[in-house]
Amino acid sequence: MTNIYIYCLFDEEDTFHGVYSSLKAVHRDAISMINKGVSGVYMETPRGMMQPSLKTLRNTFKGVCDVMVRYRSGRRIAKIIKTRIKE
Repeated sequence: MTNIYIYCLFDEEDTFHGVYSSLKAVHRDAISMINKGVSGVYMETPRGMMQPSLKTLRNTFKGVCDVMVRYRSGRRIAKIIKTRIKE
């Protein structure tokens, strides 16, 4: 049985924006979706708030499933949920 991991992207109103198989692509789209104002972008993980980076996102999702990470900038929020397709 093969595990296929997917990443779902939502905004602050829980509007679905897409499903991705690439962590790099979902990170890029989440940053571009919320980086509209003058506020800085921060990443909220189960370990706390930190600067967003692809490396940090990859390490947060490594070895776990059904985890949510939020990107915040002012009032704008992007949510990334890692899950898997079950066969």
